[in-house]
Amino acid sequence: MNQPTTTPRKSATFDDYALSEIRRAAATGIYDIRGGGAKRRVPHFDDLVFLGASISRYPLEGYRERCGTNVVLGSRFASKPIELKIPITIAGMSFGSLSATAKEALGRGASAVGTSTTTGDGGMTAEERTHSSLLVYQVLPSRYGMNPDDLRRADAIEIVVGQGAKPGGGGMLLGQKISERVADMRVLPVGIDQRSACRHPDWTGPDDLQIKIEELREITDWEKPIYVKVGASRPYYDTALAVKAGADVVVLDGMQGGTAATQEVFIENVGLPTLSAIRPAVQALIDLGLHRKVQLIVSGGVRNGADVAKALALGADVVSIGTAALVALGDNDPALEEEYAKLGTTPGAYDDWHEGRDPAGITTQDPELWKRLDPVKAGRRLANYLAVMTLEAQTIARACGKSHVHNLEPEDLVALTIEAAAMARVPLAGTEWIPGGGVL
Repeated sequence: MNQPTTTPRKSATFDDYALSEIRRAAATGIYDIRGGGAKRRVPHFDDLVFLGASISRYPLEGYRERCGTNVVLGSRFASKPIELKIPITIAGMSFGSLSATAKEALGRGASAVGTSTTTGDGGMTAEERTHSSLLVYQVLPSRYGMNPDDLRRADAIEIVVGQGAKPGGGGMLLGQKISERVADMRVLPVGIDQRSACRHPDWTGPDDLQIKIEELREITDWEKPIYVKVGASRPYYDTALAVKAGADVVVLDGMQGGTAATQEVFIENVGLPTLSAIRPAVQALIDLGLHRKVQLIVSGGVRNGADVAKALALGADVVSIGTAALVALGDNDPALEEEYAKLGTTPGAYDDWHEGRDPAGITTQDPELWKRLDPVKAGRRLANYLAVMTLEAQTIARACGKSHVHNLEPEDLVALTIEAAAMARVPLAGTEWIPGGGVL
């Protein structure tokens, strides 16, 4: 008599990916490095929905009634604050990590719709300064490429304390991306792996941060807005301390963000999901009486106009995009499937940007690959994408009866899961219940 067979059952804990990582670590003796931000499923903007207007609320007519999208950044102390036409900016991604043509394309696309780009680590290139009507200059712990002349040429300055993919940790730029030009800008040897430091060398806390902000204001004659960027880990206290140190703008980066390379174990296990970080940061600004006076920029996993609208409804002033901007330029394009396959990956999963072999010509320092990216066409694609995101956010705002996207509020949202309701501090759909009460 034949015995009944049982279908083999794989472990949920030791799944195929976990097993492959064990084998890779055992074979190589080194940890894995990648970019692309956290890939694990965490509560996100998809877990929220808007309550559109009906009888109790009055919607706006899209063809006849305006819905504003402009925002001013840095009006707290700077004599020349930045005015954006849309509440979406391009996050910091370095020349070194990206090609010069990609930096040019980002500048072209952002300028076409009236928003800003950001330098990233390693200094300012002529391509991005020439083609970015508004350029934010990052001051990172590495200090690579930093000089006072470029600080004065920028439209704003962003002090980077941490990033969403690696709060408390530094990043890597492998030797194959340290070209002669990159090496010259960063004062590094050509072809040698470079690690960005995890903390600034000349300060160890909020008091020193205040001194650094005052130094930067003196260098730039108090003209430029000063941003402080933190990775989402303790958003209430980090926001409060950045504001007390004198920041005009706080940039909050969740764990889904991160085009730069760092350890896989870091990306997936350190930091907070973007959704969970917004309300504590907003509450810090409210408690200090500075909400909407000190602006909050949120980044990490923003993909479309609905994500923009939800972040603004939770209290942010602006969102910033990195990965999505690279996809808009042409990265992870299915048309390049065959070439991605040669790299051992596939479009949509490609995160080995740090290895410098990107067939799209975006995350590489190979001059031959650069030529594949037309910065004019890629810039136009980015401009189209930003325009669509803005229109989507306006459509939602009008449906909620708002004449400006900044008039969206938590009351316009409900959550579809208990986790999202607790993190975003909005009711679970169909109830008046906010899990966890009112404590942030």
